[in-house]
Amino acid sequence: MAATQNNASMEEALFKVPDIKFTKLFINGEFVDSVSGKTFETIDPRTGEVFAKVAEGDKEDVDLAVKAAREAFDRGPWPRFPGCERRRLMMKFADLIEENAEELAALDAIDAGKLYGMSKALDIPAAAGTLRYYAGAADKIHGETLKLSRSIQGYTLREPVGVAGMIIPWNFPTSMFFTKVSPALAAGCTIVVKPAEQTPLSALFYAHLAKKVSFTGSTEVGKLVMKAAADSNLKQVTLELGGKNPLIIFDDADIEMATGLAVLGSLYNKGEVCVASSRIFVQEGIYDEFAKKLVEKVKMTVVGDPFHPSTHQGPQVDKNQYEKILSYIEHGKREGATLLTGGKPCGEKGYYIEPTIFSDVKDSMLIAKDEIFGPVISLLKFKSVEEAIGRANATKYGLAAGIVTKDFNIANTVSRSIRAGVVWINCYLEFDYDIPYGGYKMSGFGRDSGMEALDQYLQTKSVVTPLYNSPWL
Repeated sequence: MAATQNNASMEEALFKVPDIKFTKLFINGEFVDSVSGKTFETIDPRTGEVFAKVAEGDKEDVDLAVKAAREAFDRGPWPRFPGCERRRLMMKFADLIEENAEELAALDAIDAGKLYGMSKALDIPAAAGTLRYYAGAADKIHGETLKLSRSIQGYTLREPVGVAGMIIPWNFPTSMFFTKVSPALAAGCTIVVKPAEQTPLSALFYAHLAKKVSFTGSTEVGKLVMKAAADSNLKQVTLELGGKNPLIIFDDADIEMATGLAVLGSLYNKGEVCVASSRIFVQEGIYDEFAKKLVEKVKMTVVGDPFHPSTHQGPQVDKNQYEKILSYIEHGKREGATLLTGGKPCGEKGYYIEPTIFSDVKDSMLIAKDEIFGPVISLLKFKSVEEAIGRANATKYGLAAGIVTKDFNIANTVSRSIRAGVVWINCYLEFDYDIPYGGYKMSGFGRDSGMEALDQYLQTKSVVTPLYNSPWL
């Protein structure tokens, strides 16, 4: 059967959408109107209707926020707390997140079209877990004693960089908020956060919880951030940007497992994932069988209200993204790719799109080159290991990749040859607090997660003094 839409209305949904409590800017510990008094509309992607108006920050508001954060860094307690006190407060923040998990999951569902059940079960607990992970590092940030070659002694200090500015994307508003904020807090930085205009509500709720106790985005926006940093005062910048990620499936792969990973990697969060496996390379010996099985699985996807427990795929985040994805689908048709399933809007209202599979895709086609950021899968056929490596690397991006094979030698060769920041072997979308995450090439630089993420918010100071009459150097 074709991908279906769950037609449950808001009244039929099993969870009542909460009242929207926080819509103002949060500056210097208080919720305030913007200087201009302007607001913007927040749209429910399930219906396309306005359900809240949020204060619209402008340059004057950013200046006020930065001034407050700079004052807090220069004279406030946070950078001067011992690490154990920062740890204690971050742990308390994590507890508050878990206590409010249902409301936070509902805000991301109504704001971003994310599945409520998935958000409550995964995204919100993971946010609390990320805070606790870096809280545990807050009192373990140490310098080194240096072994020098002359009659001098030296050591290093690890000091917070200062005010950290963070731009959060709309596809994972909670997860990315804490991926960025947590290591900066542990390091002793103060923070100015800009959530995406499509999904501001959970960020404002987190500001409310914080009162109780990084840039991620498109490559094009990343270039603007870098230019602005260079034109001002050479600010340190870390960027996790786009991806056009290959999933390479070899002839010896288990078809059932491989198609399951393809569905997960391509359609999770309605394809609005930077590491989505939108280019699926399948070796020619199993190409036809794989394509048939993948279509069967994708056709079972239930598209509908993200609050309904039977839904697999909710609406795209907003009208612009919805129309962009549909335009790429039309490009695929015009350029000669074969549409196997999907390819159309789904339902009578809202921003729903059928999960879509194209076969016979060529590397030169737009759907194989551009990051679509939607539920669109491109199948590409290959012959040899060398061909797969070359074509997988023939992209301006280098964020993630996947390999499915039973041959350990192939797995080693391909994983070491792919130019990407994360390579999954016989799995996909497997993240952990300890795994550094970031890109090669136009997918950015710097790393989130793991202890490496702390380095982005710390700078090293060397301290040197002379040695007199020391018995040894």
